[in-house]
Amino acid sequence: MIAINFPIKTPEPWESFKKKSLRNDWNIFMSHMQHKNIPRDNRCLAGLAGLRQAASVRTDDFSDATLVVLGHGTELNENSAAPVFQHAAELRRRRVFASVREAFWKQDPQVKKVLAEIDSPRAFIVPLFVSEGYFASNIIPKDLGFPSVPSTTISRRSTICYCRPVGSHDSMTRVILARAQDVLKRFPFPRPAKNADTTLVIAGHGTEKNADSRKAIDRQVELIRAQNIFAAVQAVFLDEDPRIPEVYALAQTKNIVMVPFFISDGLHTQEDIPVLLGEAKRIVGQRLAAGQPTWRNPTEKNGKLVWYSPAIGSAPELAEVILEQVRDAATAGS
Repeated sequence: MIAINFPIKTPEPWESFKKKSLRNDWNIFMSHMQHKNIPRDNRCLAGLAGLRQAASVRTDDFSDATLVVLGHGTELNENSAAPVFQHAAELRRRRVFASVREAFWKQDPQVKKVLAEIDSPRAFIVPLFVSEGYFASNIIPKDLGFPSVPSTTISRRSTICYCRPVGSHDSMTRVILARAQDVLKRFPFPRPAKNADTTLVIAGHGTEKNADSRKAIDRQVELIRAQNIFAAVQAVFLDEDPRIPEVYALAQTKNIVMVPFFISDGLHTQEDIPVLLGEAKRIVGQRLAAGQPTWRNPTEKNGKLVWYSPAIGSAPELAEVILEQVRDAATAGS
């Protein structure tokens, strides 16, 4: 190494190197420089380059990044925004990111306004959507200036990455299974249901206008089938085949546990699906007005016992899936 003859003070940002994730790299490097008889001040200068290189390949340190949890939002249903605030609060509590912001496409705080306020070096937008469908992978990213999903743009102050929707991540498997096992465990009447006698059904919206809408659900069906936890695993949809009322013909077991692959417990999950499963619309409306669950677990219909869980969007495990999407995007970017 070329000797540097003028004194160099230890750089001011020394405190930033004391973070646990970089401390070992610094100590090892300085020890190595000492063995090479390089003056301490020169070791610091060389060490800066080494640490910058080490930091550039790390993907678990987001202390310089803002996380934006992005929801669709609507002014028509106040409950639709609840999962966004729920998971943003949880990830804020973990102190993984410099800051965590909630943002929406159709309600305040609007995502464009939130992005304009970000001044951290990095930002990650994670769409809290169930699939790579029309809005999450087409309309919203294009309007925000992202050419594809995932992709990155550079603003005046930040490098901003638009991640894949949460529902497209393979780790959604554990969210679905947690929902199914929880509802079966909490309502064991008349006796605990055995997995060997139970068909797991994932219920999605679906649409014949966009083939990508159901891909995430079909992928989860494959992943869960491979684990051989339940007797069978099926997918059904509101707006494409196979339809939700067909579940009784599809399931060959005496028990069915249905998990709605929706972000919020709104009109579809609380009203439409229970009615399509055979509950009287009048009864569903009465229970909804009284603030009661619109489906009683379990309910017998067509010779089957049916358990029905809340939507996956409010599952506490979803916070970890959001973080996984950020890690994946950071790894791809590095």
